[in-house]
Amino acid sequence: MTSRVALARRPSIHDVASRAGVSAATVSKVMHGVRTVKPENVRRVQTAVAALGYRADPLASDLRRAKRRIIGVIVPELESEFFGTMVTELERLAEDRGYSLVTATCRESVDREEDIIRRMHDWRVAGVVLAPVRDEHGPAASYMKQHSMSGVIIDRVLSDDIFDTVSADSSTASIEVARQLVGKGHRHMLVIGLGSHAATSKARIDGFRAEALDLAPDCRIDVLVAESQIGALREAVRAYFDRGEHPTAVYSLFAKGTLVALSEFRRRGWRCPEDVSLIGFDDAEWMQVTWPSIAAVVQPVEAIAGNAMDMLFERIEGREGQPTARLQRCDILLRESVGVSRHGQPTGGEEQATPPVAD
Repeated sequence: MTSRVALARRPSIHDVASRAGVSAATVSKVMHGVRTVKPENVRRVQTAVAALGYRADPLASDLRRAKRRIIGVIVPELESEFFGTMVTELERLAEDRGYSLVTATCRESVDREEDIIRRMHDWRVAGVVLAPVRDEHGPAASYMKQHSMSGVIIDRVLSDDIFDTVSADSSTASIEVARQLVGKGHRHMLVIGLGSHAATSKARIDGFRAEALDLAPDCRIDVLVAESQIGALREAVRAYFDRGEHPTAVYSLFAKGTLVALSEFRRRGWRCPEDVSLIGFDDAEWMQVTWPSIAAVVQPVEAIAGNAMDMLFERIEGREGQPTARLQRCDILLRESVGVSRHGQPTGGEEQATPPVAD
């Protein structure tokens, strides 16, 4: 009976050491890839590991180090391809370094964002990659600063005084979108988005508006931005079109907004790009395969994830100094949904902006 109980428990590092005839310290070195161990001892340890089915206990070793080999990731949501792909890439990069990834979504709630970062601090994560609901001044970033946590802020941020930051160059991308649309004769354009307080939303709107008006002072730009609920944006867009507005181009600041706009076009029998042009920030598979294919601003997900992880591990390993702010260039793919305006120049000449939508 005693033998069966012994076999049922999880093999320990001491079991491996006993079977291989070496010390537990030698087993630990082999498991961590230390190259100074004698080849014969490496072989014996590996044979014992295979025979016993031994797996290292990460909790036990992490407790000895005071911090676990865990990276925490907080994102607003996982429904979009952008954040889904981002988390997948961050997980791969963490595992390449021998770390595990724990991901949580704050569901676009700053209160939940704060609750999650408190829990991650309790778990003694080695570091955090934070994509905040709004910007670098939110509760999670503030809590990380107060408790001297290692972290990198990505996406909805431009720069920070404590943490390294990585995001897409939203302003430059939106400037290029404005150039393309104005260059194709569009003079009445609608911008739709979500989260007016987010740093990236503001950068996209401001960059687009400033460039369009600089190139064509007579153009009209309408802006519809809901705070957090896609349903509120959908209702606002529908009401906008119902009262007779017909811009020649729509620029959506996020992928779901692009789908909202396209759905409203089809309800009214409008064709892209004959009746209205459409371009969205963030690419998605459906935008590539639908007809017509939808023009998109493509964010460099892999570059953002790679830079974020490189900077995070540098901080974990003790690098000091001023924080670095990195902006990654986006690509503009003008697919079939963008064409030359057939509606001519609007009259009036003054920019018009609808008020932000409250939800």
